[in-house]
Amino acid sequence: MANSGGLPSYGAVSHRSRSGYGNDEIQVRVDPMNELDQEVDGLRSKLSMLKNVAQEIGTEAKYQSDLISQLQMTVIKAQAGVKNNMRWINKKIIQSGSSHLYHVILFALLCCFVVYFLAKFRR
Repeated sequence: MANSGGLPSYGAVSHRSRSGYGNDEIQVRVDPMNELDQEVDGLRSKLSMLKNVAQEIGTEAKYQSDLISQLQMTVIKAQAGVKNNMRWINKKIIQSGSSHLYHVILFALLCCFVVYFLAKFRR
């Protein structure tokens, strides 16, 4: 802030007076204790706000850390489930052996015969 004389006004009050000689006189009265008290109060309020923000950041960080831990546990459980299912599927494939392949070949031959007979009887 600047007063009418162009000088910064830090708790200062300026008065202009004209003397009879044509010179302008500036009288400045400074109240440094009031100014410092206001600055300290402003800094205290800003410090309090920063403390609250830091506490909120800490709370949010803890929440997100807990969430990540829960997600890691969920992923570990899912991986274990997939691994168990893959073992079960591999075991079933081995148990069924090549009979599964025979079923596929028989199904393909059956489809070929059906197409052959349909084509022959439509003529």
